[in-house]
Amino acid sequence: MTRTHVIMSDELMQAIDSRVGQRGRSRFLEEAAREKLDRLALEDSLRNTSGVLDKEANPMWATRDSTREWVKSARRSESDSAAS
Repeated sequence: MTRTHVIMSDELMQAIDSRVGQRGRSRFLEEAAREKLDRLALEDSLRNTSGVLDKEANPMWATRDSTREWVKSARRSESDSAAS
C-alpha cells in the first residue's frame, strides 16, 4: 500500500465527505480512480477496434436495420435448434 498527498478543492472534498465521511475518503478515492482507469481502458479498446467490421465483407452489419434483422434471424435459429 502506498501513501500519497492529493490536493483537491474544498467543495469537492466536502462533497466526498458528505457521502462517505472523512474515514471513507481513501476507499472512495481508490474506487473512483479504478472506475476512471477502467473507463479509459474501455475507450482505448473502442478506439483500437473501431472500423474492424468491414461493411463489404459483413453486409449484415452495414446498417442498423440489417444488423437488427441479422440478430433476429440468429435468435430464431438458436430457438429452433433448442426446440429440436
